[in-house]
Amino acid sequence: MRKCRIIQIIFFLLLLNCFGTNLNAQTLDIDTLVIKKVPPKKQEVFYDSLKYKANQKRLTQIIYDFLISPPRPYVDKKLLALNYYSQLEGKIISEIEIKPLDVFGPSFEDTTRKASSWIERTANSIHTKSNLKTIQKLLLFKVGDFVDPEVIYENERLIRTLPYINDVQIILKQDSIYTGLVKVTVLTKDRFSFGVSGDVNGTSSAAVGIYNQNIFGVGHEISFRFIGHVSKQPYLGLETYYKINNIRGKFIDILAGYMNSYRNEGFTLNINKPFISPSIKWGYGANAIRMFRTNRIFDEDPIKTEIPMDLSFFSAWGGHSFQIKTENPNTTQLVLSAGFYNRNYFKRPTPGPNNNQYFSNSTFYLAGITFTQRRFVQDQLIYSYGITEDIPEGFKNEIVYGFDANEFGDRHYAHLFLSNGNLLINKTGYLYLAAGIGGYFTRSGYQQGEIEARINFISKQIHAGRKRFRLFSHADYTVGLQRFEIENLNLNENENEFIRGFNSKEVVGKQRLSLNFEYVLFLRRQFYRFNMAVFGFTDVGIIGANDQFFLTQNYYSGIGLGIRLHNENLVFKTVHLRLAFYPFHPNDMNFMGFVLDEQSKKQFYSFEPTAPLPFRFE
Repeated sequence: MRKCRIIQIIFFLLLLNCFGTNLNAQTLDIDTLVIKKVPPKKQEVFYDSLKYKANQKRLTQIIYDFLISPPRPYVDKKLLALNYYSQLEGKIISEIEIKPLDVFGPSFEDTTRKASSWIERTANSIHTKSNLKTIQKLLLFKVGDFVDPEVIYENERLIRTLPYINDVQIILKQDSIYTGLVKVTVLTKDRFSFGVSGDVNGTSSAAVGIYNQNIFGVGHEISFRFIGHVSKQPYLGLETYYKINNIRGKFIDILAGYMNSYRNEGFTLNINKPFISPSIKWGYGANAIRMFRTNRIFDEDPIKTEIPMDLSFFSAWGGHSFQIKTENPNTTQLVLSAGFYNRNYFKRPTPGPNNNQYFSNSTFYLAGITFTQRRFVQDQLIYSYGITEDIPEGFKNEIVYGFDANEFGDRHYAHLFLSNGNLLINKTGYLYLAAGIGGYFTRSGYQQGEIEARINFISKQIHAGRKRFRLFSHADYTVGLQRFEIENLNLNENENEFIRGFNSKEVVGKQRLSLNFEYVLFLRRQFYRFNMAVFGFTDVGIIGANDQFFLTQNYYSGIGLGIRLHNENLVFKTVHLRLAFYPFHPNDMNFMGFVLDEQSKKQFYSFEPTAPLPFRFE
């Protein structure tokens, strides 16, 4: 029966991928204007007539401004940018000038504008602008190269991904005498690189951190986080890290960290060169972790232990990308990758008969084959507040095989993962689909299996007069097959936000379905230079055993509203204020919850090839 179920799931995944590929094919032809079914002239007459009638009375005028918005043409910003660069395509770059702007005051539209307040002027004087050599190392072109529109567009995107960069604009100017030469000006606008963070856990513990994401203007990051507890030693501890980005212009990052608090004690070292661009042929990385005291294997691990563990973890991986059609940068890539992951315990919980391989000494060898295609379109007011955002389109399909040399018995591992994300036809929104199936195989059968599927939808900007809305919806389904006893899913709030503000130890299971809906209003007014967004949300979660139909399981929900404040000129996280209600809440939770905290900005799934890794059951 289980084999039939798995075959059905694989068939479903293949259909899902075919559906996603059709979406992809339908969106390759980009138009700068969406053609409506109603002729434009009739639309204009209709809205002009409606506006004229509404303006006859003050009340109807207010209603019109709030509810009615004439159709606006879709503007493809990527096509506009490529058309701009294409005017000088093939000409030789004779000079490159880099101009970093002040954090506060100037903009790309008016580079001469000055900061208006003494606070902003003081911040500009304290801030160290990005070093010109640091920006130069990020450029994919040099003097003597021919102008390539795709390369310049991609270069803007790469620079925008840096945490200390607000935005970037590359300007081309043809030489007035030698028309075959072009001067390139790179305008960059930094974020104020100093930041502060903190959190309080009841009356028992608290933490405060300070960090700089562009120390000395060279793109290095440094962080100090002080963590205290009233009854656990050390009463005041420290977690710190230092990160060097883009070593020698090769997009290689190194991070070193040390921690000694009541939570854990140890150090970490990480080297990584990701496939951040389709033009990169080699990606690789290595990681070393030595924890003398910790209650979880990794920071994001969903399972905590009561007995502190003493362990070491080492890993390394590498991959090579092959362009299937070299003449087109947007065609599919084939990526072959392999890696190993070694885990060794010096102190651990006593392995039980049903959980022994979870806390086991092992060396895990993995290899993957990935087919991926990615391109990026530009928009605003999605996860950021007014700056340019790069939305990934494309797909990522991968097959991973692994061999786990484990002290409690060797195992084989395999998974299939399919994903696709694209703007819908007529640019009505963005749809992301993903699904996967995988698990371990031993002589005695199948174990630690997992089936997952998710759907994300983001609507286009909905204009109501001068107001701008977006609808965000998300569905996530996960079921575990032959999981260990200690492995459970929950509905607690994490990066996926199954139910916002939900925090229960009672509500666990091996099968989970979550549905999230959020309606966001982006406000034009600012609060002390902070952009504001008001949101309302409804979250529903269903969780229970994996041997029953999921709709017959336990239901939970969260309903609420809140406001987010963020200043794109700062590296600070988003300030998040939320009030939520939880009907049919469990016994270890209250009916109402109020939260004031900081929130990391959400990221798009980028379809970037990565190290081969097993699925995480969380």
